Amino acid sequence: MSEPTTTTVDVNGHPCRVWTKGSGPKIGFLTGFGGLPRWIPSLDRLAESRTVIVPALPGFPGATGHNILDTHLDWLVAVRTLLTKAGLDGADLAGSSVGGSFVAEIAALWPQSVRRIAMIAPFGLFDENNPATDVWAQRADDVPALLCAKPEAYKELKAIPAGAHAVGWALEQARAAGAAARIFWPLGNSKLERRLPLITAPTLLIWGEADRVMPRSYADQIAKAIPGGAKITTIADAGHLAELDQPDAVAKAVLAHVS
Repeated sequence: MSEPTTTTVDVNGHPCRVWTKGSGPKIGFLTGFGGLPRWIPSLDRLAESRTVIVPALPGFPGATGHNILDTHLDWLVAVRTLLTKAGLDGADLAGSSVGGSFVAEIAALWPQSVRRIAMIAPFGLFDENNPATDVWAQRADDVPALLCAKPEAYKELKAIPAGAHAVGWALEQARAAGAAARIFWPLGNSKLERRLPLITAPTLLIWGEADRVMPRSYADQIAKAIPGGAKITTIADAGHLAELDQPDAVAKAVLAHVS
């Protein structure tokens, strides 16, 4: 698996990494809980037929600047700026978990900026009768099995690379969790349901069959709220971060939707 090209863009005076790999029409990917400290196989599958562009969200691995974003509107404007500077205006857009929520928000508020969208178990909703799991309340040792049906996939993603500074690496991962909390505190609820009716882009929802964070019923709520509806694809043997558990199946579903 070859490495992507790395560039940097400025958002609010802070650097944000942008990875690019592949050829063909552009597709952006906004990462899930904890971000992406390294390139992953599902992105390679997408890059076989698409130019895959992965901008790092503020505060996530590869970017800073989350600590000046005080409101949800601050975050939305920052992400919109990031996508524009990454060259993704008018492109297809996919995202997982935290990133999936931003995909929905961008499609709702700036509909001209996306073509088709795909979301993997997006944050943003809260049903008190069937609450999402509070990831931030879990012990660190329990997080891999909570986020993935194959905990080894998450552990591999977060493993310290050869030559990396152990303390610096740990601080970067903690910063990413803190940035996600800053966006979605409390309980991952940004009242996204209020903006879902504004989405006009063709929409795909992907849900891991073994998702222990976002109940499967949330997929139905999201699809019902989008005027044109949404196709729902369930991925077997996959948890919340389905792109880590089943990279081939997730990439296949996304590519079929955006083709």
